[in-house]
Amino acid sequence: MRAEAVKFNTQRNTEFFKEVIKRVNQHFTKNNIPKTGNMGMVFKTVVMCSLYFIPFGLILSGVFTSVWLNMLMWVIMGFGMSGIGLSVMHDANHGSYSSNKNVNKFVGYIINFVGGYHVNWKIQHNVLHHSFTNIHGLDDDISKNSLMRLCSHQEKKPAYKYQAFYAPLFYSILSLYWFLGKDIEQTIKYSKENLVQEQGISVRRAAIEIFFAKLGYLILFIVLPIIFAPILWWQTLLGFLLMHIICGQMLALIFQCAHVLEETDFFQPHESGSMENTWAIHQMRTTANFANKSTFFSWFIGGLNFQIEHHLFPHICHVHYKDISTIVKSTAQEFNVPYNEHETFLDALKSHFTVLHKLGVGSI
Repeated sequence: MRAEAVKFNTQRNTEFFKEVIKRVNQHFTKNNIPKTGNMGMVFKTVVMCSLYFIPFGLILSGVFTSVWLNMLMWVIMGFGMSGIGLSVMHDANHGSYSSNKNVNKFVGYIINFVGGYHVNWKIQHNVLHHSFTNIHGLDDDISKNSLMRLCSHQEKKPAYKYQAFYAPLFYSILSLYWFLGKDIEQTIKYSKENLVQEQGISVRRAAIEIFFAKLGYLILFIVLPIIFAPILWWQTLLGFLLMHIICGQMLALIFQCAHVLEETDFFQPHESGSMENTWAIHQMRTTANFANKSTFFSWFIGGLNFQIEHHLFPHICHVHYKDISTIVKSTAQEFNVPYNEHETFLDALKSHFTVLHKLGVGSI
C-alpha cells in the first residue's frame, strides 16, 4: 500500500498548519458563509455545461452545414469540456461543490460525459496526488509513464533530452488517452493495490461501469455525430480530436504549472518511509500559485491558479480561494514557510518548460 510507504513528520514545524486552519476557520465563521459552493457555482455549472452540450446539440441538429462552423462547435466544446473538468467536476469529486453529499455525487458523475471515470479520478487525484504530491513513485501525476521525466528522482535517459519540445504533443492527447485506455490501465493497477475496493466498489462493478461509460461516450460523441452531422465522417472525427487537443492542453498545463516548476521540490521517501516535513509544509514546498490577479482566468479554471490554497484545503470550494489566499500567504510569511507564486500564467509556463528542459537534459 502506498499510504504505508510514507510517514510525514508530525513532531516539528506543526504550528504553521494549526494556525492557518484556525485563521481560515475564523474567516468563514466571522463572515457567516459556508465553505462549500454558492449560487456562483451553480451559474458556472450552467455556463460550462452550456459550452459543452449546446454546440453538441447544434452539431447533431445539422443546423450548420459548413465544415468550418461545425469545427467551431467542436472548438467551443473543447473549452466547455476543460471548464467542466476544472471548474465543476473537480469541486464535486472533492466534496466541496455542495454541503449535500448527493449533490456532489451527482455533479461528480459528469466526468463520465467527458470521457473519464469518476472512481479512478478520485483515486489518482484525491487519494494519491493530494496525499503524496511530487513524491516519486507515489504521485501518479509525475509518475505516469516512461515517455517524460517529470521528477528529479526519475531515471535520466537520453530520450528525454528534447521533452520540452515534444511535451505539448503528449499534453494534447491527455484527455483522449483518458478516454481510450487510461481508466482500464488504472483499474487493473489500482485494484492490485486495493485502492479501488477502498472506494467502496468491487473491481467487477468498476469494470462494468467503465465499459458502459466508455460505450455510452463513444455512441454519444462519435457515432451519433457521424450519423447526423451534415459533414463527412472523417471531418467529425477531426472535430472530436480537436476538442480533445484543446481540453488536453488546458488540463495538462494548468496542473503542471502548479507542481512541475523551478521552485517546487520533488521528494523520495527515506528507506523507512519517513519524510522530513509535515504534510502541510510538504504541500507548500511542492505547490505554486500563478496569475492570482487575473479574475476571468481564475474563474474559468476553477480557482486552480490558487493551487496552494486548494492543496491545503481541498474540501473548501474554489470560490473562496482568493479570499483565503491572503490569510494563507501572510501566515506562511509569518512562520517562514515558502509561498511559491508566479505573477502571470505566462511566467509559470516559462518556469515549467525551463524545468522540463533541465529534467530532460539531466542537469537536475
